[in-house]
Amino acid sequence: MFSGNRIPIIAFVLGLILVLVYASIFVVNEREQAIVLRFGEIQDVKTEPGLYFKAPFAFAGFDTVQIIEDRLLRLDLVDSPPVQVSGGRFYEVDAFLTFQITDARRFREQVSGDLNSAAARLRTRFDAALRRVYGLRGFEAALSEERTEMMREVRDLLRPDAQQLGLTIDDVRIVRTDLTAEVSQQTFDRMSAERLAEAERLRARGRENAQRIRAVADRQVVEILSEARRESEILRGEGDAERNRIFAEAFTRDPDFFEFYRSMIAYERAMQDGGTTMVLSPDSEFFQFFQDAEGRPPAPRRAP
Repeated sequence: MFSGNRIPIIAFVLGLILVLVYASIFVVNEREQAIVLRFGEIQDVKTEPGLYFKAPFAFAGFDTVQIIEDRLLRLDLVDSPPVQVSGGRFYEVDAFLTFQITDARRFREQVSGDLNSAAARLRTRFDAALRRVYGLRGFEAALSEERTEMMREVRDLLRPDAQQLGLTIDDVRIVRTDLTAEVSQQTFDRMSAERLAEAERLRARGRENAQRIRAVADRQVVEILSEARRESEILRGEGDAERNRIFAEAFTRDPDFFEFYRSMIAYERAMQDGGTTMVLSPDSEFFQFFQDAEGRPPAPRRAP
């Protein structure tokens, strides 16, 4: 059995061993990678997840571990100064990129493993690459099929600078390309003027078509009326000829009756207007059918 004065010593030794073991191990998970430093110098880079050992007592300058990201990261470029495109106009552009730390050793050497410092340097290069790509094109390119090619160009321009920082650019995306307030008003005024001019051209074309249609319609009306008058005159002439033929035939059959009929029609037409006054001799030829058989006019009627 241990004597009582040895128990504290054993407990101290066991505690010291536990402290040494705890200070000598570190864990790297799947989303991380670790840089092992000794006196500030890189000793090793752990990229695989697992349990690792290092020299203890980091406070004495021995091994220290710096954990850095090993996942896909995103950097947004928003609210940056307007980008000038070909033609001299300025536009507001928002974009983002995704990147990953693929060279932890270089990342440590260039920016001391500080992700914020790396993002600041990458953002500056990102903005310069966007301005260069947009400067070679007009605004319409970002709204056309060239948009994909523009994003690839920005990515390719960024990759060499990113590799110097130990980073790999995965993708670049343009989120928004908008007109500035000044350019937007100018564009609106230009589009409004173009629409007004187009509307005036359409109205002028409509008036021209209306006049042409109206002239064609007027000509057709004149032609139709002329044709109708011609046909009516032909029909009237044929009717008059038929009437005269019937009259002539009736006259040849019974000249006395025909003369009597013509006289009756003349009497009717003459007497239609009640206000008409005629002064004729009683033995006038007009009243021949009012005379008796001996040619004497009828006796005047006496009042009852």
